[in-house]
Amino acid sequence: MELVALKTFEKVAKEGGILAASRQLNTVQSNITTRIQRLEEELGTKLFYRKGRGLELSRAGQILLEYAEQILQLERQAGVAVRLAEKGAAEMKIGGMESFVATHLPQLLGALREICPKLQPRITAATTGILIDEVLEHRIDCAFVGGPVEHPDLVTIDVMLQQLMLVRPIGLEPANNLVVFRAGCVYRDKALQWDREFAGQSYELSELGTLEGILGCVAQGLGITLMPKNVVERSIYRDSLAMEPLPDHIALVPTQFIQHRKTPRLKVMERLFESLQWLPDQPGGPTA
Repeated sequence: MELVALKTFEKVAKEGGILAASRQLNTVQSNITTRIQRLEEELGTKLFYRKGRGLELSRAGQILLEYAEQILQLERQAGVAVRLAEKGAAEMKIGGMESFVATHLPQLLGALREICPKLQPRITAATTGILIDEVLEHRIDCAFVGGPVEHPDLVTIDVMLQQLMLVRPIGLEPANNLVVFRAGCVYRDKALQWDREFAGQSYELSELGTLEGILGCVAQGLGITLMPKNVVERSIYRDSLAMEPLPDHIALVPTQFIQHRKTPRLKVMERLFESLQWLPDQPGGPTA
């Protein structure tokens, strides 16, 4: 199987059709069709079935996709490793929670760039749930997420411990809204847990996608939220916000570094592990 055929197959599978895949790969549809047909002939099985105007993976196609993603990930990482060895340059796709990206990732990347000046980081900010899926699907190399994370295909490193605070507006009676990130966010889950156990009333949920959006709404009296103490202290709205302590089982949330267990430990990643010492409150080392 040629890599170009696997890349084409993966793109068709992800896009759900020949036309969309041809646009992504910047080639004509006939090239896509020919590559898929040759791959099916080589394997002696159908990889797709027609479904409406699109294509759906066969059972054989589903199995091949799992292997194709791993093969293409290894191919990309092999290229990174060679470029790093030859030129000291490499691209690394790093994910992080919105709060970590805003408060700690710049400092960490700055320290890492001192060690590896030609590193080309590509940053993805998303909820913990999305980031875990991205690492498991080999779409990003590693991520900083809210824990604890337990998955047989992931290796985790404890990075720091975040302290969540109950955040209210100063001088305003807040609306009956719990202002949170979208589903998949650990802080959202903690807020819902607090609501069930301690609120004494049922709050309505208001979902937003950014830290400052959430804190800005709270500052204007549109509700309350749970947010890491250091995030609130650095916010442009800090003078309009009051923080109240929470029970430890809700307040204390570990931030963890995760990567796929099958991802090779590239030198650039090992340097990233070494640079974790630049972060405060590092409680531990690798876990299975």
